[in-house]
Amino acid sequence: MALPAGFIEEIKNRNQIEDVVSSYVTLRRAGSNSVGLCPFHSEKTPSFTVFSGTSSFYCFGCGAGGDVISFVMRMENLDYLSAVETLAARCGMKMPEDEKNASSVFSKNEIFKANREAAKYFYSALMSEAGAPGRAYLAKRGVSSAAAKHFGLGYSPGFDGLRKHMNAAGYGDELLYKAFLCGRGRNGKPYDYFHGRLIFPIIDLAGNVVAFGGRYIEQPGEAPGTAKGPKYLNTSDTDAFKKSKNLFALNFAKATCSEQIILCEGYMDVIAVHTAGFTNCVATLGTAITPDHARILAKYTKKVIISYDSDQAGTSASKKAIELLTEAGLDVTVLRMTGAKDPDEFIKKYGAEAFGKLLRDSQSRFDFTYSQIVSKYDMDSPEQKMRATSEITAAIAAMRTSTSRELYAGIAADRLGFSRDSMRRDVEREAKRLAARNRREIKESELKKSMGYGDRVNRDAALVLKAARAEEAILGILILQPENMQLISRGETDLSENDFVTDFGKRVFRALGELSGEGDVIGPMNGIFTSDEMSRIIKMSEDRRAVGGNTPDVLADYVKALKKCASDAENQTLEDIINSKKDKI
Repeated sequence: MALPAGFIEEIKNRNQIEDVVSSYVTLRRAGSNSVGLCPFHSEKTPSFTVFSGTSSFYCFGCGAGGDVISFVMRMENLDYLSAVETLAARCGMKMPEDEKNASSVFSKNEIFKANREAAKYFYSALMSEAGAPGRAYLAKRGVSSAAAKHFGLGYSPGFDGLRKHMNAAGYGDELLYKAFLCGRGRNGKPYDYFHGRLIFPIIDLAGNVVAFGGRYIEQPGEAPGTAKGPKYLNTSDTDAFKKSKNLFALNFAKATCSEQIILCEGYMDVIAVHTAGFTNCVATLGTAITPDHARILAKYTKKVIISYDSDQAGTSASKKAIELLTEAGLDVTVLRMTGAKDPDEFIKKYGAEAFGKLLRDSQSRFDFTYSQIVSKYDMDSPEQKMRATSEITAAIAAMRTSTSRELYAGIAADRLGFSRDSMRRDVEREAKRLAARNRREIKESELKKSMGYGDRVNRDAALVLKAARAEEAILGILILQPENMQLISRGETDLSENDFVTDFGKRVFRALGELSGEGDVIGPMNGIFTSDEMSRIIKMSEDRRAVGGNTPDVLADYVKALKKCASDAENQTLEDIINSKKDKI
């Protein structure tokens, strides 16, 4: 939905990009710009740049880019209107009444309010007669009423109790659908999304109820495992919630997790660990750990102790978590549980003191990997021992520093009964082989990238590579200097939408034509293009800014080049280019 261009320009003027970004990212000056570690991917060397002159940002590592509106959209997982509303509130501006009233999009705050009201209803229902199945389940799992209150647990009885309550409180069905509090049946009739489930509210660091998790509770007389649907159900992503950017109980754990944090798989594990006195414990929300989760944890702690289930699935999940958490710069160890399948069961069997000892004795990344490998083989068999040694050698060779490779090669040699020198030679030989393979893969990846292969933003580029490059130069100049669109509208530059050969190029040119007379063009584009498309738009403009010399004559030259490329029979396909250059890789 279009907002007045003057309003968007004023929003951006009052929310200087450096001020907004610095509330999320530590920036330092680098000439006329500012740089910092990118909040959108894990990195150790700053590649995230805020350009003061163009009031934009771009990450040279992951390619994320845009203006202050784009940044808020990405950081807060908001749509365009919600991001503008957030920035308006930040600087004390009011949204245009006609636009706000006409919008069918519910704001993040409206979803927060609805979720808070729903959480109150769920807790009240748990404590009522209708909540008896939920209370019985909690009693069976050893969860006290104090713990239930602390975590705000609830219960959803019936199929329409929540909906009736919310309607009476002034919340309409469309908002309930948007917040995933209600669903629609095949007949179109609404129903309570979490009906028949124990409710776990997900609360963010500001105290907002952003989502819910629900565990199905068998009703009296119902056989276990006969429920329709999944055992656990979670709120899908909304404007107020993204699974990959939230952790259960981080709102509590943040006060005690500066040194280390315990990462569990499920809600009940977290509640059990907190109740045992270890309040530095969190869990992901019905999904595997993501790079976003790892970056969030790195903001609050130095070390993560992985405490997943002891089954094969938990072991596999631990391996993935180790990689992501280490990449985020965290020290990682793994809990080695025996005699119990998860932390909840272990604490009930052996007590809090035993769990504390388990935490202190948690395995290093190397010890975990080593034990997982040797457990697969009969180490008394020379042949199988050599297979295990080969895997261990490969695991050590993949370590980043020569110091760590030397250290762990020595430890592995002692455990396996080999000489340290021979083990270190094997590790370094494998490390060199891996490095050579990585270099080849990087070269091939960069070549394919330069040829447009796998371009998700401009899918047509690979087929018309030369024309696409000319388009990018033209659009970059026009984005930097929207006044050049006047030359086109007056016919001084012979260029039209039909001259563009890629769909993406046509759409950007069309948007520039519609917005060029309204001052800022980047701000309104956020409401037209996706986040990835906005990143490409910023990259095109920054590429031209870096080159410089973007005069009308240069623009005219690129226009001529585009027209020639568009009709050039020699314009190669991606396959032709890749095949012709394979011998150079």
